[in-house]
Amino acid sequence: MIINMWSGPRNISTALMRSFENRKGTEVWDEPFYAYYLKQTNKNHPMSQEIINFYKTNLQGLMEEIQLKIKDNKIYYLKHMTHHLLHEIPLEWILDCKNCILLRRPDEVINSYSKKNEIVDIQDIGFREQMKIYNYLTENAVECPIILSDDILKNPEKTLKTLCKILNIDFQSSMTKWPSGERNSDGIWHVHWYESVKKSTCFNPYNSKKEIEIPDAYRAVLKESMEIYNELYKLKINIEI
Repeated sequence: MIINMWSGPRNISTALMRSFENRKGTEVWDEPFYAYYLKQTNKNHPMSQEIINFYKTNLQGLMEEIQLKIKDNKIYYLKHMTHHLLHEIPLEWILDCKNCILLRRPDEVINSYSKKNEIVDIQDIGFREQMKIYNYLTENAVECPIILSDDILKNPEKTLKTLCKILNIDFQSSMTKWPSGERNSDGIWHVHWYESVKKSTCFNPYNSKKEIEIPDAYRAVLKESMEIYNELYKLKINIEI
């Protein structure tokens, strides 16, 4: 079976991948569509050519590999960046998977991402695609819990227990702590993006947020992203923390 975790960039998506990888009987796949996305869009991302050369970029081959994992009894946790899900990538396969949306406030995403890479438009940070995925699953009567990254940071054990119950898998205490360092499962882009998480052994403590000043160049992106975020926020898992 596959668990798809649909996140935007600069969330706690890699730490959450660490959490699930530390479960017994679970294998993770780091951003399966990233190389395909880079090849199709020619986006100027750090290490883009290395990523394209290293990973599978044939869509049919990717879909065949995913189908094999869907049919396997083992748990496969797929960490996705939602903006990688280009329009030509079929969605039907996600109906046969467990799905979850990992949500973070847009001002925090923009503030963090813009320090690592240029934001050209809202497509770079994945909020439209999160809404598209949620609506598609809902229209097809497939459950899609929405979980806040802040809730995980505030109380990892309680939030993960709630999520595991919804996904119909056992919560394991090993999900709250993991060994520091690199993983063979990390995408080769870890050298640019994963500096902090590679030093971690657990989720970072929650810090109350200070006011974030977003540059004028990103105001339009922030406005549209906040509209989508507010709609998804209303639908999130309610966890008393």
